Amino acid sequence: MNAPLDDRLAQLAEQAGIDVHWRDALDRPQSVPADTLRAVLRALGLPADTTDDVEASLQRVEQERSGASLPRMITADAGTPIEVPAAPRGRVWKLLGEGNVLLSEGELPSSEIRIPAPAEPGYYTLYLDDAEVIIAVAPPRAFGVGDIKDVRRPWGMAVQVSGLRRPNDGGIGDFTALSICARAAAEKGADALAISPVHALFAAAPERYSPYAPSSRLFLNGLYVDPAQTSGEQTVRAVIDTHNLRQELAELEWLELIDWPRAARARMTILRSVYEWASVDFAHGERFTAFRREQGEALERHARFEALHADFTAHGRPGGWQGWPVAFHDPASPEVALFAREHSREVGFHAWLQWLAAQGLADAQKAARTAGMKIGLIADLAVGADSGGSHAWAHQAEMLKGLSVGAPPDALNRLGQDWGLTTFSPRGLRETGFRGFIGMLRAALAYAGGVRIDHILGLKRLWMVPHGAGATEGAYVRYPMQDLLRLIALESHLHRAVIIGEDLGTVPADFRQAIGEKGVLGIRVLWFERATDGGFIAPREWSDKAMATTSTHDIPTVAGWWSGRDIDWRARTGLNDPAIDEVAQRDVDRHRLWRAMYASNSAYNAESPPAPDDISPVVVAAAKHIAQAPSPIAIFPVEDILGLHEQPNLPGPTDAVHPNWRRRMPDSSSRLFDGPIAHAVSAAIDQTRNRT
Repeated sequence: MNAPLDDRLAQLAEQAGIDVHWRDALDRPQSVPADTLRAVLRALGLPADTTDDVEASLQRVEQERSGASLPRMITADAGTPIEVPAAPRGRVWKLLGEGNVLLSEGELPSSEIRIPAPAEPGYYTLYLDDAEVIIAVAPPRAFGVGDIKDVRRPWGMAVQVSGLRRPNDGGIGDFTALSICARAAAEKGADALAISPVHALFAAAPERYSPYAPSSRLFLNGLYVDPAQTSGEQTVRAVIDTHNLRQELAELEWLELIDWPRAARARMTILRSVYEWASVDFAHGERFTAFRREQGEALERHARFEALHADFTAHGRPGGWQGWPVAFHDPASPEVALFAREHSREVGFHAWLQWLAAQGLADAQKAARTAGMKIGLIADLAVGADSGGSHAWAHQAEMLKGLSVGAPPDALNRLGQDWGLTTFSPRGLRETGFRGFIGMLRAALAYAGGVRIDHILGLKRLWMVPHGAGATEGAYVRYPMQDLLRLIALESHLHRAVIIGEDLGTVPADFRQAIGEKGVLGIRVLWFERATDGGFIAPREWSDKAMATTSTHDIPTVAGWWSGRDIDWRARTGLNDPAIDEVAQRDVDRHRLWRAMYASNSAYNAESPPAPDDISPVVVAAAKHIAQAPSPIAIFPVEDILGLHEQPNLPGPTDAVHPNWRRRMPDSSSRLFDGPIAHAVSAAIDQTRNRT
């Protein structure tokens, strides 16, 4: 039973950044129970179990908010004053730029809190007397499509890297298949190729393959390394024969669905042998050593985690680092250092995988740009990471403990959602000078021309569920949105990369305006752009500050929606609402969509839509319809380019029934867009987006 909510507890929660009162998807007022507040406060490092705890935590928060000490980082907008905490006495200040070059200096009277900011975006160092703080100066807006030279109304495709095919791929996509796909998409006129997250998963647990539940958002998935990338086809063939893998790889390659455990075992077996062969190549070793040195402690911690995780899993301790012996909970402990020395080859292997993965992804971006794409790859940044993974272990001061990211109940999920992920602590972000957040952005942008930020509402607030509680028993935790948006705009400017924020679902009224003013594009999806009468909004009325798309990986494809395939899946997985006749409603909606596409000159004969199994005219019409939107960029999932019925993922507890993240493309990347449907869809998009 929940204890009553007292005023001091509520005051502490609000000052700590928790929304005690909030409104649900139906705009009904809600209040967070006291027990939930205490659990969330405890995870934020603010005990509140007793009256004394509450008072002590309140005093701590008020001390932090007083500005008595300088934060590790202050963000500002270019050309506007830098605001620093007030002080009871005057101070001497100086501002240094790159290479510690003195840019400006002066005296700050006791009553003054503003210092002139540089006009040029970048990172600076400010000294106030003897205190030092990093200043991040952001441009007015993130780098945008309009900043790209010689591009007018670009469009692109979206693919799941794991589902791509190429000859001899061993049953799983990789960065070589991605390079081939990028060239093929560019031939059709695409300027961008949006990809699923390629974050590091768990090498020792290939059954955990959701790209949105990574071990680390700082590193890459080693399974996407093409073994022939570094050693050549001849060496790989010899390794395959040595391990008698030829038949196994052939069987995996022909499967319609990815068998993650089998494909991962086969690929890792090959990669380990290639690693041993490459170790005797002196020039290869020198380049690898240079990469390892450049990446520093962050890479070493990730590689050590992978080696430790594999070792503990093999000895009956599967799961996250919280289940390891206590001596190994601290990545800087003597026990971890000793393990790394004793298992240096294994640690080195995982560092080597990151080197090859970085090369592979860089090669894919180079292939895209060389083929003519103006943007190239658009990376995908997951909303969180597994609480038992590499990121949470290696950077504990920055991460939340005891809470999972999720979503409250809404129209799509009446029970709410607990995604089982952790993310940055808002207090940890400030205390570490946003170091981890900046590192994550740079990792996402290192080999891409843009990034899609999953659940970008997390810049403002996240629904946090205490471990052991139900998904409905969470609370919204606020984040320093202005600081985070400035850092996103700055890193976007430095990398010359566009930023797209997934802003679907229940979004506060002012949020889309706020991200739009900073140059971050939202997302508008065909199925959700509806008028109050249920009809579909004309594409010319769509937002010019958002990416346009037909569908996403979590919702029905055009062919799947038109045929009602998604209704079948919802019924099979128990996600349907028995009170609603979805089949009859879909028939009504087909007529509505067809009339809307007729009105935009994308379809014919407004009152006679094609039959549910007549897919070709619908996917072409939908593509032409969306392409007319004033959106700076339009992205089309490859499933809608090809007219496929199945979506990559069906959210919810569906893995036992629906093959989430296992579907493969129907053909090799080099031939993927050669069929008549793909040709017609691509031509319709390209002509519509680029016509004069």
